[in-house]
Amino acid sequence: MSAGKLYLIPNTLGGESTDDIIPQKVAEIASELRVFAVEDIKSARRLLRKIDRTFPIDDSEFYILNKSTNASELHHLIKAMKAGKSIGIISEAGCAGIADPGAVLVALAHESEIHVVPTVGPSSILLTLIGSGFNGQQFSFHGYLPKEKKERSRKLKDLEQRVRRTGETQLFMDTPFRSMHVFEDALNELADDTLLCVASNLTLFTERIQTKTIKDWRENAYDLSKQPTMFAIGKL
Repeated sequence: MSAGKLYLIPNTLGGESTDDIIPQKVAEIASELRVFAVEDIKSARRLLRKIDRTFPIDDSEFYILNKSTNASELHHLIKAMKAGKSIGIISEAGCAGIADPGAVLVALAHESEIHVVPTVGPSSILLTLIGSGFNGQQFSFHGYLPKEKKERSRKLKDLEQRVRRTGETQLFMDTPFRSMHVFEDALNELADDTLLCVASNLTLFTERIQTKTIKDWRENAYDLSKQPTMFAIGKL
């Protein structure tokens, strides 16, 4: 018996429809799977029902794979794939394996010589990068900034200096509840001529992506409260 495969299934970034976001081929793959390692069971089930209204949720298996999951808890999934069962990883939002705990299972699959199949879908990181106008050949993603204001301000200045020193685009984010705090800190701490891209509600009807100098942002800032937002500092 041949081994199963590990499919990385993308989730939406919050939209109600998957028609324009999830490619048909990816939807077909997800519809055929019955075992999933997921960051959040509710959002994974919601995605599968959006893809296929008749998807047999009750006949499928869902295993939690989040930041608290240890590699030792995933060996039963590796065993299942070795026995011929294919499994899908679904992130809570965006592409599995990018700023996502799914990478742990992917690493185990490679160690066991199981075929890993990444699939195409929305990534807030890549969408921000290509929509910013910044350097797309050299870039870094830093994930969430420090929660504490003083440390966050220090980190922002550090990223600004990296851009000035290397020209490398610096991407970062925070929870929707802290998006406005990050924005305000950037406007207060960064130099007037520093370029900042703000990308909010990506792929949604309320999507907004703009790149401006900090000086221009101070004159044209808008409310990012509770809005999922990605930020980038870079050079044009």
